[in-house]
Amino acid sequence: MIIRRASPAELPLLREIERAAGAPFHALGMASVADDEPPSLAELAVFQGAGRALAACPDPPRAGTGGEAGPVAFLLWEPVDGCTHVAQVSVRPDHAHRGIGRALIDRAERDGGPVPVTLTTFAEVPWNAPYYARIGFRVLSGAGLTPGLRAIRAREAALGLDRWPRVCMRREPGGRGPAIMPA
Repeated sequence: MIIRRASPAELPLLREIERAAGAPFHALGMASVADDEPPSLAELAVFQGAGRALAACPDPPRAGTGGEAGPVAFLLWEPVDGCTHVAQVSVRPDHAHRGIGRALIDRAERDGGPVPVTLTTFAEVPWNAPYYARIGFRVLSGAGLTPGLRAIRAREAALGLDRWPRVCMRREPGGRGPAIMPA
């Protein structure tokens, strides 16, 4: 897998990946999450233009792509309160359980510099908080929430995401957890 910055031409593909990655939430009774509209092309372009949209692409390229390696996963990150904050990470379900999400997070950590990595996620979804704990993240208590994380959580609550338990998590620099083995 090659992890690189996403190109402007790939932004529509990132939206497709997000839709596919959301589908498994239906099985958990989280239809509003599963059916949520991906970030707009304009929103994605902001991350891409800042060099903060990462794409995971097969190596060698997928058959039928004319030699181009289209993304199967992506990550969006931004600086928040001196940390590298993962705004979104999505992996196509047919490429899950191969360590791609972890590789994207590790690359965002390198790109963001020697600072902690933060994210917000669903506490009880197996491929969310339990997964992040396995790769070195810890849940932050209320006292550990920075102003920026509090603002992110307030936006999430306004979107109705608090129907299900959510947490903020943090990983210290170089705090990578154990490797995830392919399924």
